[in-house]
Amino acid sequence: MLLAIDIGNSDITLGAWKDGEWKYVWRIQSKPELPELYYGIKIRDHFFESGIESGDVRTLVLSSVVPALTEKIKSAVRTLFEKDPLVLGPKLYELLPIKVLNPYEIGSDLVANAAAAYFEHKKTCIVVDFGTALTFTTISGEGKILGVSITPGLRTAIRSLSQNTAKLFDVPLEVPPSSLGTNTVTAIQSGIMFGYDGLVRSIVKNIRQELNTECLTIATGGLSTKMVSLHDFFYAVEPNLTLNGLRKIGEWINGKQG
Repeated sequence: MLLAIDIGNSDITLGAWKDGEWKYVWRIQSKPELPELYYGIKIRDHFFESGIESGDVRTLVLSSVVPALTEKIKSAVRTLFEKDPLVLGPKLYELLPIKVLNPYEIGSDLVANAAAAYFEHKKTCIVVDFGTALTFTTISGEGKILGVSITPGLRTAIRSLSQNTAKLFDVPLEVPPSSLGTNTVTAIQSGIMFGYDGLVRSIVKNIRQELNTECLTIATGGLSTKMVSLHDFFYAVEPNLTLNGLRKIGEWINGKQG
C-alpha cells in the first residue's frame, strides 16, 4: 500500500492506494498550532476505523506547503509506520522526468499536479487547482513546467468579503438560481460563482493564446466539484489529481532506486 499525504493550508489530505485504486481518502483540518501527537492520533484512528494495519504501508510520499506542519507530520508518520516518507522538494525534483520551474519557490502541490498531468497525458496541460488558492499550472508535453498563475480561492474570496465588510457574512458555495442576486446570500454567490467561471475561462484562454497551442485543461482540488458550470469546459475533473501525482512520483522514485 502507498500512502500519499498532501499538507495544504486548509486541510491535510491522505490517500491510501492499493490494488489500483484509492481505497480511502481522508481529510484532517490543518492546524499548525496543534502538536504532533494530535496528528498521530488522527491518522492512527483513520487506519483503525478502516481496518488497515500500519504494516501494510510500503511507501509514504508527502507534499507540504505549510512549513509549520511538515516536521510534525513527518515525525508522526515515522512513528506510526516506522519508515521515512519521501518528501517532495527540490532534491527530489532532480530525480523526476519533469523540469521544475523555480524549484525553491513553486509549491510542491503544484509539482505533484504537473507530474500527474505529465505521466497521464504527455501533452501540454493546464491544471486548475481549486483550493485555498486558485492555481493554474501549465506543463508542456515534454514535461517542463512553463508557468503558474495564482488567485485567491473561492472560499478565500468569500471569507475576505465577510471579514472585511461589516454587513456581509460567510455563505455556502453554491450556484444561485440567477446572476441577479436578490438577497445578501445570492448576491455573494452570484459574484463569486459566476465571476470565477469567467476568471477561469479568461486565464485559460490567455494561456492558450500565448502558447499558440491547444491545452488539455484538468480541474482538481477540494472545491473543483463546486464549479458545475465549468465541468463541460474541462477535459477532466479529478479531485484526487494531487494524490495521483504523489503516487506517480513515489512509484517513479521506487522504480529508479530499485
